[in-house]
Amino acid sequence: MKPLPTPHLPAWLAKFVAAMGGGGLFAVTLLDSFILSFPFVTDALVIELSGEHPARMPYYVAMSALGSLAGSVLLFLLARKGGEAYFHRHAGRGALKAKRWVQRHAFLSIFIPALLPPPFQYKIFVLAEGVFEAPLRTFVLGVLLGRGIRYFAEAIFGIKYGQQTLVFLMAHGIAFAIGAVAAMVVLWIVARFLFREANEANPS
Repeated sequence: MKPLPTPHLPAWLAKFVAAMGGGGLFAVTLLDSFILSFPFVTDALVIELSGEHPARMPYYVAMSALGSLAGSVLLFLLARKGGEAYFHRHAGRGALKAKRWVQRHAFLSIFIPALLPPPFQYKIFVLAEGVFEAPLRTFVLGVLLGRGIRYFAEAIFGIKYGQQTLVFLMAHGIAFAIGAVAAMVVLWIVARFLFREANEANPS
């Protein structure tokens, strides 16, 4: 298997992933979610490997999601121990609003960022979840679902369309992110409305 042609991925790391397969995906997604940043690299790897080995696609998706979860949990725990000053310094005036949002909507606060591809920022939301002490179980569920859906969709399109999937993501990432966020907000509003209607129809 030849080294994978991935954007901004060091040659040694490309060879490592090519040799390790799912294990390499786990390592790269862990590093990407924790201390390093590889824009579009994890997406490219999932697309490339799934396109080359469609039968292994569930394995690649699972390893990518678990690697991202591992890195995210490490960053979450670091933020919980002492990241509030850092977050306030980088979030500025939006820190208080972010705190209120996370405390009210801990799941959505990490699920949506985990779902969206670059250039949407992800780590700042991980930091916010840790700093403002979102429940770890909620955080884990949000990351797993968001990353799992994202990598699964990319893998499916990778099998069908190959590297054109990555080209599309890189060219239309911002529009895709805005559309996905808008769709999630609409679904959330509808769900809130239906839940309120159900409560009013069946008062306890």
